[in-house]
Amino acid sequence: MASAGGRAVEFLRHVSSLSYFFRETLRWTFVKPFRGKPIRFKAAVIQMDEVGVKSIPIVALVSFVIGIILVLQTAYQLEKFGAINYAASLASVALTREMAPLLTAIVLAGRVSAAFTAELGTMLVTEEILALEVMAISPISYLVVPRFLAMILMVPCLTVLADVIGMIGGYVVGTLAIGIGSDLYIRSTMEALLMKDILSGLVKSFVFAVIIAMIGCYMAFVVRGGAEGVGRATMISVVASLICIILADCVFTTIFYLFL
Repeated sequence: MASAGGRAVEFLRHVSSLSYFFRETLRWTFVKPFRGKPIRFKAAVIQMDEVGVKSIPIVALVSFVIGIILVLQTAYQLEKFGAINYAASLASVALTREMAPLLTAIVLAGRVSAAFTAELGTMLVTEEILALEVMAISPISYLVVPRFLAMILMVPCLTVLADVIGMIGGYVVGTLAIGIGSDLYIRSTMEALLMKDILSGLVKSFVFAVIIAMIGCYMAFVVRGGAEGVGRATMISVVASLICIILADCVFTTIFYLFL
């Protein structure tokens, strides 16, 4: 019981610290620039390249394959009811509302969250972050804000890319393997998709971006124990990001189902 209580207290302490960390990041991103504390846009652009451009190949591959899988699985069930032509519409809606934002976030949680924690955690261990504080430079402004901006800008863009490539994958297998006519496939997709489907996926992707950036950076600032501590924090960062992404997806899916 004492151990469980201690873990609960530790968990609540991390939640409180993370909320403060998030508030400070928002303050340095949206308030401080208007008070003479400029954002390091060049560093943000570099992070956009790392986060976004270099993630395109794996996001494209995953979304293309998922598009194929969605069409094949829906066609397998709909064929029993003689409604195989609806595979295109079902797959496109599922892709934009759920699969594209979720899988994009999962890919980036494994790739980016780990990188943030390892890089910044190493800087903490080698006392580079301490050196910034000695020079009266905020580590959040200097290190976290560029990464935060890169994530909230690039993850929705990658999600849109995943939507498009996933639909292309579905179109290829739907027309070539299942036998749905090209015009019918495109028309069914366009008729089924609504703007709220696309926007709901983008809202999710924005929230997922915040989760990945905040957890990835926060875990670096609580590293203890040298190189071993960096490895442990990196592992926790990825696992915590994935859990929070799935929980957030469940919450937002419920909200969108009930109110949209």
